[in-house]
Amino acid sequence: MNTSDRPVAVIGAGPVGLITALGLVAHGVPVVVFEAGDDLSADTRAGTVLTRTLEVLDRYGALGPVLEVSLRLDEIGEVDRATGTSTGSVLLSALADETRFPFVVNVPQHELEPALAGVLRERAPGALRMGHRLVDFVQHDDGVTLQLSTSDEIVSFEAAYVLGCDGGRSTVRERLGARMDGHTLEQRYVLVDLVCDLDVGNPRDYPYLAYFGDREEWMVLVRQPHCWRFVFPLAPGRPEPSADELRDRARHFVGEVDSVEVLGKNVYTVHHRVASSWRDRRVFLLGDAAHLITPMWALGLNTGVLDASNLPWRLAWVLRGWAAAELLEGYEAEQRPVAVHGSGAMAEAARAVMSRRSDSVAGWRDAMTRTLLGVRLGADWSMTRTGPPQAGDRAPDLRVFGPRGPVHLHEMCRDTFLALHLTDARRRPFLPDDDPAGLRQVVVSRWDAPRAYFDPGDSVRERFGEVVVLLRPDAHIAHVEPWTATSWQSVRARYLQEVRLEG
Repeated sequence: MNTSDRPVAVIGAGPVGLITALGLVAHGVPVVVFEAGDDLSADTRAGTVLTRTLEVLDRYGALGPVLEVSLRLDEIGEVDRATGTSTGSVLLSALADETRFPFVVNVPQHELEPALAGVLRERAPGALRMGHRLVDFVQHDDGVTLQLSTSDEIVSFEAAYVLGCDGGRSTVRERLGARMDGHTLEQRYVLVDLVCDLDVGNPRDYPYLAYFGDREEWMVLVRQPHCWRFVFPLAPGRPEPSADELRDRARHFVGEVDSVEVLGKNVYTVHHRVASSWRDRRVFLLGDAAHLITPMWALGLNTGVLDASNLPWRLAWVLRGWAAAELLEGYEAEQRPVAVHGSGAMAEAARAVMSRRSDSVAGWRDAMTRTLLGVRLGADWSMTRTGPPQAGDRAPDLRVFGPRGPVHLHEMCRDTFLALHLTDARRRPFLPDDDPAGLRQVVVSRWDAPRAYFDPGDSVRERFGEVVVLLRPDAHIAHVEPWTATSWQSVRARYLQEVRLEG
């Protein structure tokens, strides 16, 4: 039961705002989304959704509708423009042992947002309120009062918390007085959507996400369900190209084709900026409001979704009275390094590889693969995963068998902290029946027994070792230690430390 009957207010109905709202709904938190516009975005950005984002959408019950409007792909290619030859691909089948979704999807934002909004309207009728522009807010000890402008009047709204998902020109960030530190590139990007047949009439056999590297002019090719998207750099000072010029530039990469139709184009500025502060008491920043990262390697939207994965469960635990308010401090502490040292640094590296200022193609393929699944959280932020999973890692989504059939680890911890005792179930290790709210402990073993999850071939224990692993609701590992007969006690103590009720 929530300790407050006030909903959480999400400002902005872009993809990050809608996914954040769906996360709150999945955890039983009442939510209202305020969007300044009367309609959802017609923007063609946000072309590729990575594997980790697919896992978050699945956890929030929104994956199916998104897949229905998406194009799935299992290969990301790198092509040398000068020779037209492949310099290697990331084959996503390599992730099959890590995730139920060993692929990425291409979907334009104007298709993604309605899919997400449809799920939200079904799960939380009336939660999405269009035509409500945030004017100001005032914080109190027990909530936030919002002032919103509609077509008719200024209205007030009482919220438990406010989540600013209102983009790069965030009103929430402005009202908080937070700076956007970093830099803006002189180079801009230009995007053009073309209808042309590169599959049958003019077969090219390019991967449906392909990076063409070149010292003079690189290009990213993205196959969308309804068109081909071309993304080019635009040199400083150059005027915006016409549609005809962009069509001709695309032909320089793919050659002559029998028919090309320009659907639309967009020129946008490239940033590497992060807000100086992501939180003031009951108000938080997420997505582009917190960090403006170039969409190279799909790091814009997908970095924002990592924010939307981290914060909702924390708010749920606090509102349910299962955690102290200090639990909320972990959001910025974990996500800021991901934006600064993770996505931002990788975007810079991607530009260097694409423009042939760096030739570390092998490193590119490894980094791209790691990006698909998320990162290790914490002060020692890392994209590299070596050895057994450890605290901060995203847990591999391994399969075990419960009483009624197969289930995956990410499914088991969707709305709970989950302790996996990887030991011999034949010895009937003790597990308590009176754990604190929000904690569940189970045995995982190749020996079937009451209250145990069956692990044929010891595959889970081979991956982790004979340990106890504490998983968070966002499928990150909170704690790992060697298993002993008293591990249930140390897990309980660790959980209470995690939720800031002890220690």
